[in-house]
Amino acid sequence: MDNQIEIRRITKEDASYPRRLRQIADPPKYLYVRGKLPEEDKPSVAIIGARDCSEYGKLVAGRLGTKMGEAGVQVISGMARGIDGIGQQAALDAGGSSFGVLGCGVDICYPKQNHRLYENLCERGGVLSEYVPGTPPKPQHFPPRNRIVSALADAVIVVEARVKSGTLITVDMALEQGREVYVVPGRITDSLSAGCNRLMKMGAGILLDAEEFLEELWKLHNRGEAIEEEITQVSERKRMSTVGEQITISEWMKEDKEEETAQKDILSELSPECAAVLAALDFYPQSLEQIREQLPKKYRDKQMQTRLMRLCMENLAIQISPGYFCKNKS
Repeated sequence: MDNQIEIRRITKEDASYPRRLRQIADPPKYLYVRGKLPEEDKPSVAIIGARDCSEYGKLVAGRLGTKMGEAGVQVISGMARGIDGIGQQAALDAGGSSFGVLGCGVDICYPKQNHRLYENLCERGGVLSEYVPGTPPKPQHFPPRNRIVSALADAVIVVEARVKSGTLITVDMALEQGREVYVVPGRITDSLSAGCNRLMKMGAGILLDAEEFLEELWKLHNRGEAIEEEITQVSERKRMSTVGEQITISEWMKEDKEEETAQKDILSELSPECAAVLAALDFYPQSLEQIREQLPKKYRDKQMQTRLMRLCMENLAIQISPGYFCKNKS
């Protein structure tokens, strides 16, 4: 590898700053890049999982990475040993592109055993970090970097994960960002698949066929682009609101007041059961199991999901992904 590959620093004000990162609650102020950035018009998927994976996990991660690479899907991950690195290397070997988000400076290869992958990423993809060059890998750096991994992807695939693992931190962040999460099911006796099987029970998507997943991924990507375009158009309308036929500030205030009054009317009409479910929700996505645990015992019946659907219909709640709900911030 050419050791002189330029390291660029990109700010949120730069046009090249990834659009997907602008939309999360806590985008990195600076992004240091060695190589390229992911292309906005191509779908991206994060392949993540256990570092000490099984032979089955290695096989699945490799096949998924190969399929993604052949299909022109960008693979995002943390360049970690195990599932992450295997999926990324397979995508590159298949002629695709991949991007590694590090918990250290982009001038540092971590872990060292993934040196070949690091070189390949710098030359045929990219290595990204919010930490300045020279920053050593520290445990506290890795959870924050996971939000960048999930934000750059249209969907997240979990191949193997224990019930308590760093992989599930990325899953939580992905759900908070509105990303779809898919899991590869495993044997119920295998501790490495316990986290995946638990996510599956909580409503995550199940990945059984790569071709079927690719069809769903393109739909997610196109839907994401449409939402981004709508956000851009709304921002432009607000910017131009003081001229021509655009909505005036006073009209906005009037509309906001009307919406607030309408929402109060809706809240007053809620049944005690629906009101209890709404009170159990947070702005952070929660699974059905987590919501149920916060309800008074008399409301923990089978009708809870029906009440959640009612709240979604009234725009008081949002279903972020299958089995995950949160309050509607608007």
